[in-house]
Amino acid sequence: MSDVFLAIDAGTGSARALAFDTEGRLVTQAAREWTHVAVPGHPGGTTFDTNLGWAAVGGAIREVVATLGDRRVAAVAASSMREGFVLYGSAGEELWACPNTDGRSRAEADELVALGIAEEIYATAGDWVSITAPARLRWIARHEPHLLAQARHIGMISDWVTTKLTGEFVTDPTCGSSSALFDLRSRTWSAHLADLVGVDRSILPPVVECGEIVGAVTAAAAAATGLPVGTPVVTGGADTQLALHGIAAREGVPTIVAGTFWQTTAVVSEPLIDPERRLRTLCHVDRDTWMVEGIGFLSGLAMRWFRDAMCPDAAATGALTGRSAFSVMEEWAAGVPAGSHGIVATMANVMQADAWHQAAPAFVGFDINDAAHSSRGAFIRAIEEAAAIVAGAHLDILSALTDGRAVAEGTVTFTGGSSAGSLWPTIIAGVTGLDTLVTPAPEATSYGAARLAARGVGADLPPMGEPDRVVRADAAEHDAYRLIAERWHRVYRDVLSISGTDLTPLFTPPGAARAALAHRPTTADTLG
Repeated sequence: MSDVFLAIDAGTGSARALAFDTEGRLVTQAAREWTHVAVPGHPGGTTFDTNLGWAAVGGAIREVVATLGDRRVAAVAASSMREGFVLYGSAGEELWACPNTDGRSRAEADELVALGIAEEIYATAGDWVSITAPARLRWIARHEPHLLAQARHIGMISDWVTTKLTGEFVTDPTCGSSSALFDLRSRTWSAHLADLVGVDRSILPPVVECGEIVGAVTAAAAAATGLPVGTPVVTGGADTQLALHGIAAREGVPTIVAGTFWQTTAVVSEPLIDPERRLRTLCHVDRDTWMVEGIGFLSGLAMRWFRDAMCPDAAATGALTGRSAFSVMEEWAAGVPAGSHGIVATMANVMQADAWHQAAPAFVGFDINDAAHSSRGAFIRAIEEAAAIVAGAHLDILSALTDGRAVAEGTVTFTGGSSAGSLWPTIIAGVTGLDTLVTPAPEATSYGAARLAARGVGADLPPMGEPDRVVRADAAEHDAYRLIAERWHRVYRDVLSISGTDLTPLFTPPGAARAALAHRPTTADTLG
């Protein structure tokens, strides 16, 4: 009987289960897409349905287990979206849960800013209060105090998967630090921040480093997933950090982890915190490592939306030749020149943690008198260029923060679901001027979880191999994209200025001060 290592990824847009063999090869996988329902009466609020969520996770695992034949699941580890968390009662029942996109705690975040607590949190935990636990817990205390009074445990979403499998309550430094209740230097909960925010320290779970066995699959979990009772369960962690672990990211070569969100990251050997509060810092997988990142909000989801809303024929077209709908869409976009015939997609904005405002999703600059130049391909390319321009701006900030060390080798690694595309890496190379290394497979996060599952039982999965593709940067194309990026930032500022009135922004996080009130330019204002 040969062994496999099972990775479970509870992402923003789906639950996935992937099995890798002892050589690191993907054996089989399954997925269940999910969405997060709005909270009535609370604008921006979204809830994580733990019942439907567990059904999705269990269904994906069961599908994988059913195809393994005589292969044995040697160990399991989970990854997930960050920031989202679950509160549990005394019997381990889920009382309250939210995904990373929940933005209902605007007033509470604003209060933390006004009190000066937000700045103290950022200085200790490396993240703002926009979509993290301090403001959300304050919201629960105000709106659903009976639930907070009943709470006996708290866990991040990847911790929730581990709890559902084992009944144990633990967290790890990578996902735990996304709560903004961690002390980055000590890689554990900050008693000071917990007291400052008003969190009962007794609900904070033990912190276990990534790659350690924390329990085994229970009978109830076995019935839900098809996994054998007693299968070892190992601490995994946060999706972005596990993707970096999967490809063995190192200092000097930044990485764009491109899924539903796009994280532009640099691995560092100290808990480097941005003095201008633009990017955020979290714990990385191994001790004495951290990660600094800029987030492209829903950059990958924008393509999924365009697929579903505007390209219903792409899947059928691709099926005729064994390609995905996204491959067909990129083929349509490949014939469009840089600049997308003047079309600008206003989707994600450059990150400014304490004043991070997103414009209303829009396409600007298309010509209804010129259908050939305002084709679906042009809109698709505009979406991809917008994501790449935001990532390029984050790389510029990372370079400045590290005195150039973050991009010392003149390359950037591109991984995650979006890296399966053929056009996106070319656009990234053009925008950034960096040679773009595309990982052999887009499942870097899940592979990172599988590597940790193997570590927990004394096995060793190697990092992903050499890049599957290398897209060389072209100096002339990079010069052209400088002007395109400058125009993008100007247009984005214009659309942002009218968003929030009759135009609903893509996302305005809680606790994000208005730029006009902050008396300083946002990051986007300084770029182009």
